[in-house]
Amino acid sequence: MKFHPEGSATERPLVSLVDDDESVRESLPDLLREFGFAARAFSSAEEFLVSDCIGQTGCLILDIAMPGMTGPELQQELKRRRQEIPIVFITAQRDETVRPRVLEQGAVECLFKPFSDTALLDALNTALRLN
Repeated sequence: MKFHPEGSATERPLVSLVDDDESVRESLPDLLREFGFAARAFSSAEEFLVSDCIGQTGCLILDIAMPGMTGPELQQELKRRRQEIPIVFITAQRDETVRPRVLEQGAVECLFKPFSDTALLDALNTALRLN
């Protein structure tokens, strides 16, 4: 982290990724760093909730279907805790009722896997503008 003399930090926004799929956790942070973001990956909603990243996260990329707490359940838990983090959901499920439901609950976007780099970057830029 670099600091300017006037004290403002030039930090890259932190994008946290929560996905139980190891291949996604290994590949997506590299892409996020290429986009210019800082990135942290978590294998479960529970792991994210006990981390020190909640207050620092500028945007959350969240899988919908995971063992234990699901993505939408984490979304509700963050609301309950009054943690306003923009969320971009990602899912391999082709259930067309999922997208409108998570968007109605406040998600910025819901992308179906496999999604394009451009679609992800557009969603992240929208999410970070809301922050």
